[in-house]
Amino acid sequence: MLNNSFSLLGKEIPAGKRTILDLKIAKLHTRTTVNIPIIIERSKVDGPVILLLAGIHGDEVNGVGIVREIINKKLNKPKKGTIICLPVFNIFGYLVQSREFPDGRDLNRVFPGTKSGSLASQFAHQFTTEIAPFVDYVIDFHTGGGDRDNISQLRLESSETETLALAKVFNPPFIIHSNYITKSVRETLHKKGKTVLLFEGGKSKELSTEVIKHGVRGTKNILIHLGFIDGEIVQSENPIFIHKSKWLRASYSGMFTCKAKNGSFVKKKEIIGTIQDPFGEFKKHIYAPTDCHIFCINRTPIVNKGDALFHLSLEE
Repeated sequence: MLNNSFSLLGKEIPAGKRTILDLKIAKLHTRTTVNIPIIIERSKVDGPVILLLAGIHGDEVNGVGIVREIINKKLNKPKKGTIICLPVFNIFGYLVQSREFPDGRDLNRVFPGTKSGSLASQFAHQFTTEIAPFVDYVIDFHTGGGDRDNISQLRLESSETETLALAKVFNPPFIIHSNYITKSVRETLHKKGKTVLLFEGGKSKELSTEVIKHGVRGTKNILIHLGFIDGEIVQSENPIFIHKSKWLRASYSGMFTCKAKNGSFVKKKEIIGTIQDPFGEFKKHIYAPTDCHIFCINRTPIVNKGDALFHLSLEE
């Protein structure tokens, strides 16, 4: 049974109860205080702590939708340990549907932050010092930036055996090797010894029922596997593992039409898209450079030469 006390943001979290804390991040120039709700469910039985984190980029709403559904389905009520839900991390960006913080910075590139730096850096520092030390596992939910549409996937450092094992339990359609990005929340948490899964699915400013379904099902699998909740793990995917990848970029500027399905396997020289001018004078086909899987597509209708169009696997 319960042996240890647990505090977060300076407040004791009672066992067996739901607690909502406000992470105070700033005051607007109108003197309005901006708070971020943190929803904590602590069991009466000791166990690990997992953080479900979404909305680090304010326009990536699929992750917010995933955490919302987890709360709606009461999957965040543990029989053991503590489940922390932070559905909207970048509340500033979420309010105006922007990727950045009000100071123009990408919050996911300023960790671990500093106490006296920019607004984004101060917020990152507050998370790094007041929340990160108290969690054991983190699932960080993202989508493709801008018009980039990601098939549901987990990104991880494939040499980390525990993380890879958890990714298989999550059971997404794709598992992508991804090096740590400097000053990201994932890198900062890793340096603190935390186990982190980074989920990507869909595109910004769009709610996808399919992506949310993958995210909720995978998270439920993890919670069951780690003993937070009871249930049966559902393995409905045969994940594609991608160790190396590249972006296929536009060779011309023009109107872009995608001919391939996201998540599909295509053969070398198969037509996967076209680029046309608006005057009907040319039409250029885009060919698959090799046999490969497509796991991200740029959905923008107008492209410039050099724009990234398809994220492709280089080996299976």
